Amino acid sequence: MEIVQPIRDKAKIEQMKKYLKSKSLRDWALFVLGINSGLRISDLLKFNISDVVDANGKVKDRLIVKEKKTSKTKSFPLSTNALEALTEYIRVNKPETVLFHSRKGNEPITRQHAYRIINKAARSCGVKENIGSHSLRKSMGYHAYMAGVDITRIQSILNHSSPKETLRYIGITQDELDDVYMELNL
Repeated sequence: MEIVQPIRDKAKIEQMKKYLKSKSLRDWALFVLGINSGLRISDLLKFNISDVVDANGKVKDRLIVKEKKTSKTKSFPLSTNALEALTEYIRVNKPETVLFHSRKGNEPITRQHAYRIINKAARSCGVKENIGSHSLRKSMGYHAYMAGVDITRIQSILNHSSPKETLRYIGITQDELDDVYMELNL
């Protein structure tokens, strides 16, 4: 299995969102939710419509998921972009049970299919790094870190055991850490 990278360039993320939206609202909503939630693809794909829509048919402001890998319950608010993407996708496509259903029936798309969707969008938008479905989770952590969010908060969001693990996971290289010394230059 190849190590995938975060999508470091925000302009490429925006290009990928536009590309995916032009191809499929489902794929666009999956990408936007994934890049804004930090969830693993296995947790994204298991969402049912009842997990994200309230009794009045409105997309919930906060989602709750029991993570498959850790068995921990995670509760998180939806960003404006994720809320907008899910609302538009659900309004137009009206999924019945499974949120990100395959075209073959009422089953979720597979992890492999999600990988192909994300990888094709990345290649179409000129992203050169190794990209896969895990890149969504890594990108969320990477951009939070670059925005100045404390690494221990990102560690908590991603359910990692140490800040060092989180830094390695989100692709912060020694060169980027060395840049801090050079830029600070007190």
